[in-house]
Amino acid sequence: MTSTAPADQPDATLVVTRPAPGVVLATMNRPRRLNAITVRMFAELEALAASLALDDSARVLMITGAGRGFSAGYDLDEAKELPHLTAIDMLERQEGAARALVGIRALRIPVIAAVNGPAAGGGFSLALAADIRIAAPTATFVASFVRIGLSAGDLGLSWLLPRVIGSGRASEIALTGRTVRADEALDIGLVSRVVPAEHLLDSAMETATAIVGNSPSGVKFSKRALQHNLEIGSYAAAIEFESRGQVLLTRTADMAEALAAFVEKRPPEFTGH
Repeated sequence: MTSTAPADQPDATLVVTRPAPGVVLATMNRPRRLNAITVRMFAELEALAASLALDDSARVLMITGAGRGFSAGYDLDEAKELPHLTAIDMLERQEGAARALVGIRALRIPVIAAVNGPAAGGGFSLALAADIRIAAPTATFVASFVRIGLSAGDLGLSWLLPRVIGSGRASEIALTGRTVRADEALDIGLVSRVVPAEHLLDSAMETATAIVGNSPSGVKFSKRALQHNLEIGSYAAAIEFESRGQVLLTRTADMAEALAAFVEKRPPEFTGH
């Protein structure tokens, strides 16, 4: 596998392919602009999330960038327009971007970000919206909002980053606007692992394949519990939420199949029911 978008779709802002059963690969396809995000790309990300929410065949979403970048953030050509927009127009544009990232994060299926290069601004926020981040040595992460007169409270970054790496580290990165390189990202838990660039998508695919091999319902309920309990107020409330999920899953055909397969010493055949 390669990290470039298919050559037969050179004008696509977001190229969506199915490299393996159950696995969807979305490639941001503006390599000459380091995959800087436009209004159109945000709309396509939102549409992708909406379509996957209704697609029972999709089990994992992988997101990467074409060429040498993950995403350089909001496209500067479009950013030049921002000071001239009315407050209402700016709010509509911001809310459109927010809907895209909320939609990606809210997917019932796991999302893996294969970060092949710079992830800046909104690109950093998009990587954070994924459940798992795998990086190439060339990956970098930067929230440089404060350097251009904006807030790091953008597209969920101020909520997600402290929960991923801790409040103190998140504050230092956001308030200085400095760049975090791949080795540091691994040290602080921002990414799960760093692999050679030529193996990045293969490594992400290995993770996706491992997920696809598990119970679909079990994976979805696990993601739901992990996300829900980031926002819950107490240990007791978290356990209560977990208990409800476990009770529901014991009623599924997949649970019975898993137990039967264990007894019969064979791989389970999950159906998602």
